[in-house]
Amino acid sequence: MQIYQIDNDQGRQVIVVSKDTTYNLTFLRPTIKTSLDLMMVAYNNGIKISDYLKEILSSTSSIEELNKEKIDLKKSSLLPVDSPEVWAFGVTYGDSMKERQAESETPDIYSKIYFAERPESFFKSTLSRLRKNNESVGIRSDSGWDIPEPELTFIIYNKEIIGFTCGNDMSSRKIEGENPLYLPQAKVYKYSASIGPCWVPVECLDYNNLNVEMTINRNSKRVFKGNCNTSIMKRKCNELNDWLNRSNEIPDGTAVMTGTGIIPPMEFSLKEGDKISISIENIGTLNNFVISV
Repeated sequence: MQIYQIDNDQGRQVIVVSKDTTYNLTFLRPTIKTSLDLMMVAYNNGIKISDYLKEILSSTSSIEELNKEKIDLKKSSLLPVDSPEVWAFGVTYGDSMKERQAESETPDIYSKIYFAERPESFFKSTLSRLRKNNESVGIRSDSGWDIPEPELTFIIYNKEIIGFTCGNDMSSRKIEGENPLYLPQAKVYKYSASIGPCWVPVECLDYNNLNVEMTINRNSKRVFKGNCNTSIMKRKCNELNDWLNRSNEIPDGTAVMTGTGIIPPMEFSLKEGDKISISIENIGTLNNFVISV
């Protein structure tokens, strides 16, 4: 069950794809125009989102009419959720720790973070900076060594994980490698974060066992491909969510990137025009194109 937000001649709408069939939820429930509307209605009724949607879709007499509507999700989709904030966690995979050690002039700090009780977290983006599927993401003009980081990304409502989407955490390896205190500059800049293309309710996924894949194409040729599984995350999503909410106020709809287990080799760097494709099992594929910012 995948949930999209779209914008067309009729305005903003929520689209549900279930068992290869597409339904216009806003057509059935006109007050639900955004993913946050859907989350609020389900939460206020004390019901899981998937159960709420199944009840609506199974009871409607308008299914045939809904299925006649032609919706191009690639062209009309917005962000899956209007996330007011995006946060991120780092060094949650063993491979990430090793790569950070290799690139850094202070490698010990990454092993300490990996084995510490408290995880590394940082503020990544605001809604106005967040990029959607098929939009461009940026590499810093003052960097020269840049990579995408494919990340399982969870969505919070009332402090709880309510769903998952795909995330692209753009990073300057050069800047972070020079000094860990440069992390905000390496991670937070124009067009440095993207999520999409849809989101899936938490109860519909075995999120501790999802295959993640990333490919990068340059001039129509593949220049990188990597994969991992979320089962090898040292810190699980519930633990990360617990830490994020400590002494903190997290707005509903916030997206949280959970770290990466896929890192291109040290000799690789993104270039303008590259196409990044991040696929997560049972969620979808997030596509971005690279520009210099």
